[in-house]
Amino acid sequence: MRFSHAEQPGQVPRPLESLATAAWPGLAEAAAHVVHTHGLAVCSFVVCGAGPVAGKGLRLTNAAWAIDGPSVATRLQLSQGLLLNDFEALAFSLPTIEPDAVRPIGSRADARPAGTRIVLGPGTGLGVAALTASAGGYLVLPGEAGHIDFGPRTAEEAAFWPHIDAGLGRISAEWLLSGPGLARLHTARLAAAGLAVDAMDAAGIATLANADPNGAAAATLRLFWRLVARFAGDMALTFLAKGGVTLAGGILPKIANFLDEAAFRAGFEAKAPMQPLLHAMPVRILMEENAVARGMAAIAANPDAYAIDYAARCWR
Repeated sequence: MRFSHAEQPGQVPRPLESLATAAWPGLAEAAAHVVHTHGLAVCSFVVCGAGPVAGKGLRLTNAAWAIDGPSVATRLQLSQGLLLNDFEALAFSLPTIEPDAVRPIGSRADARPAGTRIVLGPGTGLGVAALTASAGGYLVLPGEAGHIDFGPRTAEEAAFWPHIDAGLGRISAEWLLSGPGLARLHTARLAAAGLAVDAMDAAGIATLANADPNGAAAATLRLFWRLVARFAGDMALTFLAKGGVTLAGGILPKIANFLDEAAFRAGFEAKAPMQPLLHAMPVRILMEENAVARGMAAIAANPDAYAIDYAARCWR
């Protein structure tokens, strides 16, 4: 978990440190350590995590933490706090992202176009959320689109698809488009080619790909990008994302050197008969890790600009 701190409203948050969730029993203990270590006087927290938010609480999907906001507020003597889902927080952060924090994919204009915007990306799972303007301020539409069915489209995909471990009884988008999914994708490709399969995680695949840009691992990463493009195009149509698509998450920025922009745009736009609509949509990769902290600080500084049910969700 990454911690940042803003001294006063409107200030760009300063990164403090990152802690492994497995090393701490809960958020309150980890946050207390950071506050004490840096000698901070903290009055409020805005926290985001990878898991479904239920009122003032959040249970992390891929870690053992169950966060109870009011308990954290009591432990740290906070005046206020707010929990957000990680992609909900990313969506709320979209208006605060600066041009130098992103890498455009293709030459489409991206001058903060009007319309619904979406953010999606693979990490431990596959997150998706949309941002739109409402009378009450910026409104986020969260979802679980990463769990929709996902199938092969090309002959190459059809050849390795039977080798994918369908541990869910079906193949979902997240089953492939995530860190664990990248490992499943690579294993299936090797198995289909009759090659030896060694257990390898996403980081190991990226290391191999960088060592041999013409090898099997690099080919898997290029395929991974094409599958992301196809899914992103589907989500852009679902939300009619005329405001553009931002790709985020823990994986894509780290493998951006394996992105073929022309192939990505082709896969993103190949949605007959809607190609002209998708052709006009800007797509970009969020390259700045601290962007979400900046967005959460903006919420804390100007809460009335965001359509959040504070009465139900604030800790105090």
